[in-house]
Amino acid sequence: MTVIRQMTYQPAGHRAAAVEMLTFERLRELNDSGTQRADFHVLALVDAGRGAVTVDFLRRPLRERSAVWIAPGAVHRWDDIADLTGDLVLFVPTAPVTHATRELVASPDLVAQWSVPDADWPFVDAARGHLLLEASAAPGGTAAEVPEILLSALIARLRPPQIDARPANPVFRLFRTAVEAHFREHHDASYYARALGYAPRTLSRAVQQATGRTAKAYIVDRIVLEAKRLLAHDRLTAARCASGLGFPDASNFSAFFRTATGVPPGAWQATVGTYV
Repeated sequence: MTVIRQMTYQPAGHRAAAVEMLTFERLRELNDSGTQRADFHVLALVDAGRGAVTVDFLRRPLRERSAVWIAPGAVHRWDDIADLTGDLVLFVPTAPVTHATRELVASPDLVAQWSVPDADWPFVDAARGHLLLEASAAPGGTAAEVPEILLSALIARLRPPQIDARPANPVFRLFRTAVEAHFREHHDASYYARALGYAPRTLSRAVQQATGRTAKAYIVDRIVLEAKRLLAHDRLTAARCASGLGFPDASNFSAFFRTATGVPPGAWQATVGTYV
């Protein structure tokens, strides 16, 4: 059984900073090649080299001018970072200061890895450089909000892509936030329609326009992802998954998982044993 290291945001020197930076060189010193889950965001910029990181069951290639975004709760493992140079930004979910960047950071649909376009790189590099400079300032040498402002500038310049590039309408954004907060207790799309004050058809239409999926399918996908994390990384039984994800019993959860994935939870867990 693999132990998943639960990482809590703890800035170096016990400072109250909401943003922390480290290099890939420092990450190599800290990394034990284990599987991790953090309660903070990890944003990495690769200047040179080739490597790989695995995020939620998918191995992502890393190369020059690529970026990685690992959101809180995502299970990940740095597979190959021996040749990489660049920087990582660690930050709490509330660190960005603009409405647009806070909304982007809160999205569960961010792509985990992408290549930064050549035309964007000089602006991204400059924003990263300014953030590095401020992060190196002596304690008390800069206002606490300055790194947060510069983080927001970096995120805005990076323009991280989302899984679905279609504009998210306000109804869908409210739905997405509600699902992220309550998918463990509420699996029915009608609950979210009532909670948000929309007619079921209005909600369904908004989700369909934003994602191409029905509201029910969106909820199912989110539950399945969490179930896979629990089965593969925490090695929970179907009974404990059922309890943690709001199902009345193991049989109900197993039937749900099999319908969604095509295999029973135990069989799926066995197939990913080598992943962790």
